[in-house]
Amino acid sequence: MIYQGSCHCGAVAYQVEADISSALSCNCSICSRKGYLLSFVPGSNLTMLKTEQPLTSYTFNTHKIKHQFCPVCGCAPFGLGVDPEGNEVAAINVRCLQDIDLDALEIHKYDGKNS
Repeated sequence: MIYQGSCHCGAVAYQVEADISSALSCNCSICSRKGYLLSFVPGSNLTMLKTEQPLTSYTFNTHKIKHQFCPVCGCAPFGLGVDPEGNEVAAINVRCLQDIDLDALEIHKYDGKNS
């Protein structure tokens, strides 16, 4: 399925091809503070539709994920990284997707705080 996503102000828009029936809820410092619900997809499944200004990137700890956010509204719609096999991956914040029923998702908890 193809989902449309954006930041809050609409300066960043994208689409992602994915089967999103579940999401990951991590308790690490950034995920818990931002309230992320993440779905991981191959990087090639993410297509940028609009970026009025370059996205800002933030990394921390192991610097494996480049958390992308809109410099206008601060919304963080996705992150970019590499999986253990070296493949590009996109961590989609499903809260930023249109027409997705968050209550219907199976939520998997991940202990990123102690990993």
